[in-house]
Amino acid sequence: MGPLVTQLFGLISLTVALDNGLLKTPPMGWMAWERFRCDTDCKDDPENCISEALFRDTADRLAEDGWKELGYEYVIIDDCWMSLLRDEHGRLQPDPSRFPGGIAKLARYIHDRGLKLGIYADMGTHTCMGFPGTTLDKIEIDAQTFASWGVDYLKFDGCSSNPVEQMLGYPLMSKALNATGRPMAYSCSWPVYIGGLPPNVNYSFLGDICHLWRNYYDIQDSWDSVQGIIEWFSNNQDDLQPAAGPGRWNDPDMLIIGNFGLSVDQARSQMALWTIMAAPLIMSNDLRNLDNSARAILQNKVAIAINQDSMGIQGRRLLQENHIEVYWRPLSHSASVLVFLSRRTDMPYLYHTSLAKLEYDAGNYEAYDVFTGSTVTELNATTELTFSINPSGVVMWYVYPEQQSKQTETLHNQHNKASQFAFHKAKPVHLTVL
Repeated sequence: MGPLVTQLFGLISLTVALDNGLLKTPPMGWMAWERFRCDTDCKDDPENCISEALFRDTADRLAEDGWKELGYEYVIIDDCWMSLLRDEHGRLQPDPSRFPGGIAKLARYIHDRGLKLGIYADMGTHTCMGFPGTTLDKIEIDAQTFASWGVDYLKFDGCSSNPVEQMLGYPLMSKALNATGRPMAYSCSWPVYIGGLPPNVNYSFLGDICHLWRNYYDIQDSWDSVQGIIEWFSNNQDDLQPAAGPGRWNDPDMLIIGNFGLSVDQARSQMALWTIMAAPLIMSNDLRNLDNSARAILQNKVAIAINQDSMGIQGRRLLQENHIEVYWRPLSHSASVLVFLSRRTDMPYLYHTSLAKLEYDAGNYEAYDVFTGSTVTELNATTELTFSINPSGVVMWYVYPEQQSKQTETLHNQHNKASQFAFHKAKPVHLTVL
């Protein structure tokens, strides 16, 4: 019996179970990749290159600009941080010119601000950008190295590896991270390399070894990219939605709000749909240069509290009609969230519906508009609703039974990192109750 077959048999009895108490709600934070990519030119572009300065600057912004208190706690390094060679002991090491203080010192800087550090490695011979990968024989030493540096989160990519190596490597890295004794969140890119869907992906097993996983292609800075991701997740929701829950999350990739490719309406749409999907809220933008509209969307306390709902149930697309899509997610305390997304490109659209049409039980409800701050009261399940949805925009409602309206503030504040908010008793915006 060859060594590969022996390892495969060993996996059958491998009990990894990453039940270390982490990520009972989707992780929140910031990651370098989409915005800063593999910019290693610190001579001519010192503000934007992948260096310890960029991550210190971002940690300062998270700590000082209200992000940390809302739950954005991870500062995650992506590809291109490494030296092209391992050290004399076979360990990964940072590029000495761009990270002169080393990763352990950077981790202390981030921890001193009440934040957590994430790092990137790749299950294969090389990372996606050609830096040293983590082959099967290097998994244990790399896990130990990350733990010794004080790393709190590992994104484990899969370039330059084959399906057999991935089948071995992702569980083995989970086991190796557990063995370090340091609780580390574990993000696996395994599914995207094998098609993202059953039967190639065993989501039950994946949920036992990883906290979150990339299912689909990388997000780009465009509305087309966001729409493509939403469409793929919605079309495959019967396979994907049951896989998610506390400690195990589908990851549609980073929030690109605040960059160059989205309008304000499209940015709200991404925030709303990522909230529906119980997705990680991992921003990739320049927090040093963020406009007020992007900040308001990303710091929306109601959207964050909904995303972080303790039940951790991923939402679903309910219907499509007239290029309008309706999404629904159940929440704690008999509440729910509805998102009405316009795929139209012509003009604002007057959409007609009722809660009964969306399969709500008979009764009286109240609804809070997440982005306008208005509240709709005395809403019966059969009440006809008409409201305007901007092209590529959303209307996002938090819906709750009327008799529970006095409990809503408690509900939203279950996410203890979000500060308290009050419902504004204002007239609805773009809404007519007929």
